[in-house]
Amino acid sequence: MPRTSRKPALVTGTTAGLAAALLLTACSGSGGSAGSTANGAGTLVFGITADPTQMVPWTATSEQSIQVLSQIYSPLLDTDKDNAPTAGLADLPKVSDDGLTYTFTLKKGVTFADGSTLDSADVKHTFDTIMDKASKASSRSYFASVKSVAAPDPQTVVVTLSKPDASFPVGLTAVTTGIVPSEKTADTLATQPDGSGPYQFASRVPNQSITLTRNEKYYAGKPGAAKVEFRIIPDDQSMVSALKTGSVDAAVFTNPVTAKTAASNNTKTESVGSLSYHVLQLRATSPVLKDVNARLAVQCAISRKDVIDSAALGAGEVTGPITSPQFASDPQQQPCPTQDLTKAKEYLAKAGTPNGFALKVMTSEGLYSTAVDEAQAVQAQLGKVGITVTIESLDSGEYVKRWLAADFDAAIASNGGSADPNTMYARYFTPTGTYNEVAGYSSDQLTQLFAEGIATTDTAKRKAIYSQVSQDLVDNAAWVWLFTPKEFIVLNKGVQNFEARSDASLATMWKATVS
Repeated sequence: MPRTSRKPALVTGTTAGLAAALLLTACSGSGGSAGSTANGAGTLVFGITADPTQMVPWTATSEQSIQVLSQIYSPLLDTDKDNAPTAGLADLPKVSDDGLTYTFTLKKGVTFADGSTLDSADVKHTFDTIMDKASKASSRSYFASVKSVAAPDPQTVVVTLSKPDASFPVGLTAVTTGIVPSEKTADTLATQPDGSGPYQFASRVPNQSITLTRNEKYYAGKPGAAKVEFRIIPDDQSMVSALKTGSVDAAVFTNPVTAKTAASNNTKTESVGSLSYHVLQLRATSPVLKDVNARLAVQCAISRKDVIDSAALGAGEVTGPITSPQFASDPQQQPCPTQDLTKAKEYLAKAGTPNGFALKVMTSEGLYSTAVDEAQAVQAQLGKVGITVTIESLDSGEYVKRWLAADFDAAIASNGGSADPNTMYARYFTPTGTYNEVAGYSSDQLTQLFAEGIATTDTAKRKAIYSQVSQDLVDNAAWVWLFTPKEFIVLNKGVQNFEARSDASLATMWKATVS
């Protein structure tokens, strides 16, 4: 597959660690044009399990929305296969000696789907909008250290931080920071997405499909398929049938048995690990869970291994809070690393509910296949210590609505991971984080640790700090982290050059060809 070259950026100033990391990723490069075997008229049909209702980049939270939007929008920076920042719409930044000023140079000739030129004013508009609390942007915490954004000329963006922030470049790789035209409102973008990604929005049939067409002017190269159709198929068995008949070219499964049943002479399967994690979110501000002992009782009563075996059929690894490879938590470092019903009952007694209590657990139908099974596994295990679980099984739209409104006691969730722990969790567990009300937990100590974590680029120091963050979260049973899943990507054999990514991202799907 021919690949376009990426010129390494000149990185000066900042501390050696960040400079080295940025220069290394610049040299490694990524991106490129699709192979010469591309069928110029081909349509790649990708099966997804729920309708992506969030179509404005900064509002996206569901995996399906991010999968679709990552074809339409481009963030300022890209990632390599190891999830490290690399050049995207802009080269890697020049960073000032004090680590407070990032200067980005935009690529020339980049346009939006409507034909208008993407320039620094669009970047400033996008970032200012995300930082505005009124936008309720899911990515607002990525800009927590940003003091100002300037656009001194059409190709230059200067971001000034109020304090050094080692996680800042990673946040700029997310599609939730994708650049939008400055003259378009959120209401307009919700129905007519307008980005600079490899594909352009063409049409939508609610709860059925979204069709995109190739962006012939995509800055990174020519996309492999002329069209991409995201076809919504909530039921796994129907998805399997669609793959076998060839009406769908690709789909992602988390259930290994289902993935196996999709295998045929016409398909191939790739298995990848994931930075994402499945979790039982315990909202500490909920009356039933406000006592830490009640939350610890829940944590101790759950066997994470049994959840993996029963709900995910063994396809996953027990995890702690942080899945970022350089900073990963030790999953055994928590109260009750394995199920301990005696300890659970002790915590129940401390909470003043020795015989247990009633707990509502919200789960989704359609967002991912193991969600309901995970809720049922948790229900059975908590029942052993008298915690009576009522499962609220909701369709994906209602689940997302109630989750965003923090209208639940506990929720089964599958969250995306990140290469950086601050990007991963500051938005949940700091008082100013976008989703702190949803998470329901923060503390002065935790806030201080998150501040210290971005103040240095020394990886060893950061790892020690995030170990403390992880310990705080599990010692207070903020949530019960269950497992990181394995994902199985089933492809029609006519699909070539599909690059599986460990973060479940489809950002490089544009390289795939179909015949």
